[in-house]
Amino acid sequence: MTNRKHKSRSAIPANSTARRPDAPRSDAGAVPRSGTGGVGAAARAGGVAGPRRAPGNGRLLTLAAAAIIGIAVLSIGGWLLVGRSPGHLARRADQNVLLITIDTLRADALGCSGGRAATPNLDALASDGIRFDYAHAHTVVTLPSHTSILTGLYPFQHGVRDNTGYRLQPGIDTIATLLKGAGYATGAFVGAFPLDSRFGLTRGFDVYDDHYGETNRLTAFAMPERRAGVVVDIATQWIRQQHGKWFAWVHVYDPHAPYQPPAPYDAQYAGHLYDGEVAYVDAALGPLLALARQQARPTVIVVTGDHGESLGSHGEETHGLFAYEPTLKIPLIIDDTAQSHPFRAAVTDMPARHVDIVPTLLDALALPSPKNLPGRSLVAALERGDRSEPASYFEALEPFLNRGWAPLTGVLVGRDKFIDLPGQELYGLSADPGETRNLLPQEAERGRVLDARLREFDASPQQAGARQRESASAVAQLQALGYVSGSAPPKSHYTEQDDPKHLVGLDREIHHGVELFQTGRPIEALQVYTDLIRERPEMPLGYLHAAFLQWELGRPEAAIATLNDALAHDASTGELRAQLGIYLAESGAADQAIRLLGPAMATDAPDVDALNALGIAQSRSGRQQDAIATFERVLRLSPSNASAWQNLGTIYLEQKDDAAARKAFTSALALDPALATALNGLGVVELRNGNRAGAIDAWKRAVASDARQFDTLFNLGITLRDSGDTAGAREYFQRFADTAPPAFYARDIARVRAWLGKR
Repeated sequence: MTNRKHKSRSAIPANSTARRPDAPRSDAGAVPRSGTGGVGAAARAGGVAGPRRAPGNGRLLTLAAAAIIGIAVLSIGGWLLVGRSPGHLARRADQNVLLITIDTLRADALGCSGGRAATPNLDALASDGIRFDYAHAHTVVTLPSHTSILTGLYPFQHGVRDNTGYRLQPGIDTIATLLKGAGYATGAFVGAFPLDSRFGLTRGFDVYDDHYGETNRLTAFAMPERRAGVVVDIATQWIRQQHGKWFAWVHVYDPHAPYQPPAPYDAQYAGHLYDGEVAYVDAALGPLLALARQQARPTVIVVTGDHGESLGSHGEETHGLFAYEPTLKIPLIIDDTAQSHPFRAAVTDMPARHVDIVPTLLDALALPSPKNLPGRSLVAALERGDRSEPASYFEALEPFLNRGWAPLTGVLVGRDKFIDLPGQELYGLSADPGETRNLLPQEAERGRVLDARLREFDASPQQAGARQRESASAVAQLQALGYVSGSAPPKSHYTEQDDPKHLVGLDREIHHGVELFQTGRPIEALQVYTDLIRERPEMPLGYLHAAFLQWELGRPEAAIATLNDALAHDASTGELRAQLGIYLAESGAADQAIRLLGPAMATDAPDVDALNALGIAQSRSGRQQDAIATFERVLRLSPSNASAWQNLGTIYLEQKDDAAARKAFTSALALDPALATALNGLGVVELRNGNRAGAIDAWKRAVASDARQFDTLFNLGITLRDSGDTAGAREYFQRFADTAPPAFYARDIARVRAWLGKR
């Protein structure tokens, strides 16, 4: 079989390896891009060619205080406590701590708060402890919200503003670091990829279990998550092994879209599958809550959601676009298993925030709270009858960061809610909990007061900080969960046309395009993004998605034309120029790619996306030493750039420097253990050095991480065939033949099918 270079496969947008559809493979090989491109070994006469070289990855893993007047107009009133009157908390330093976060859990989803789902376990916990009926998150996507829960800081303080491109920076304590310092064993057990260890929340945890197993494969668009029951089983096993005091964080993801509750909840909640997911989660948490009650020492238990779900409210189907109450308001339950505690069977409408959770836990454990935390101990506030209602900052920046739409920030003060957008909004939640009447036209002074309170936080979205590029596998997994990533330069001014309220229809179309691609309808998906470009020609995301689909369909000239059109419409980003450079290099125009990307080398602070793509183009031009120097510069600028390590590994592999290749691939995998293309490259190194078992293991891990690693499937088939494992070879050859796109693999598919037909 004739060897060819191949393109990577990843979800939209164009976070993929580019390939020349008709370019013959050569021994020179290719610098990695984000995907499964690679170089084949010598062809075997009359059969399937030998294993291919490592694929590549050219993508990066990459207020001033205002005067307050008219404060009396704010709707600040006393909070209510229904149930036992508060007493005094018996603060004990020897208590265990169990923190349960339920992803995408609306405040009104539980039975005890009037929800449709049957939730007897969480209802019992609420009846034994205290339920905060007016609790809020500070953002409406998973990673930033959990970072606030664990650090006690607002997003603008901890710096994690979206699910992609951000890491918790060194020097910021989490509740785990604080409790570990107090002698606690610490364990985290998470249910889905947005909280993967690579994002930095491992700090302070002895164990951070984020192993998604087979559910991490993208086969048939499976979601990179695991069921609540699996997470609970692992967490309870760890708790049973502890002999001293412990802190366990258990995260379950099931209520997140798509809603697919297991039997019998799918049938019981037909037509209301979100509620079926909530009911299933409650049942799955039963053994964990029971175990907490069986411990020899008391256990403080906190249950909350990271954010809610719109379910059609204000035109939004899921979450991330707006910050109305269906996504911002969350449940919060606090209990302990001591025989006598002060808040049994209590419900309060005292304002509570995610930033209050860390101070509350530290107070319950008689531990000091860091002075930089903006929150307060909720139990202490209840004890002293504190009727103050502190302001709560919130934001929804995903559309701003990824699409160039207007940033959304806001503040809650009592029952008054102010949303800062080009079309500002003010709601009185006591009288209008559904946020149907914008009061700002009639109460401009009230709005100015709240606007001033918001600016006291000094939380400008324009200071959201530098983002790093995620690997192709990371973006693919996040998009499988419905998160659409990209990058967009900030504007100096935003108008009503940039307000998400006016763009909610486009939001639905963007997600619809991803769904079409994931369900095997790329031509229809391409039409969605063609229409999007026509409507918003200044938005880079539309061009990236369209070009990716064109490349997937074997139309490289169209993909390049689309990205050039983006440049003509001033919709350029570092990501877009890098992708164009890769496509040019892979289409045989490496010199043109170097001219496009070369200016990146001339600046003191270059875009690392562009540098990475430049290195690929240099390698395509045969300038291997220049390419190595470029990737080394990427690593000086961005030491955690796994793609640059992977790119270096592939160059060294092609130069037959296996020791240097192994070191580079190992460095890439230390930063991103799921980087399938680096695993493929490492497998080639192992095979060259006589370690066939090691090669097979690395390749199996690669396709478990990303089932669209077609060259890796091919390599497995070849190697297992040559090992005499015909059944194993058949499995991987069949997967290759069934899933590899004919536009790029037609000859290989034909040869593989011929081999399969003879066996």
